[in-house]
Amino acid sequence: MYTLGLLVAAHVVPGLRLDGLASALVAGLLLGLVNAIVRPVLVVLTFPITLLTLGLFLLVLNAFCLRMTSWLVSGLHVDGFWAAVLGAVVISLVSWVLTAFVSDSGRLARMR
Repeated sequence: MYTLGLLVAAHVVPGLRLDGLASALVAGLLLGLVNAIVRPVLVVLTFPITLLTLGLFLLVLNAFCLRMTSWLVSGLHVDGFWAAVLGAVVISLVSWVLTAFVSDSGRLARMR
């Protein structure tokens, strides 16, 4: 899901680039790992500021995770804070839409 989100974000968001499909696959895998391991720790540590901003600080955390992934993957380029924020929003939306079409059993759900 993150790989497809990164591909969509690279086409939509100015300042976010991928060098190719291999870079997208590696970046998608690494972004998934960062979101599974690093992001929960950051969410707990920054809970007071997230509470004060009514959850908007989570956008900054998502942008930071995307930026951290770009530091680790040479084929992913994020030029600046706003590119990271917009890229994180697009990736989240694509992941949300894809998750809506997958049922609990891991199979594609039928539209009725």
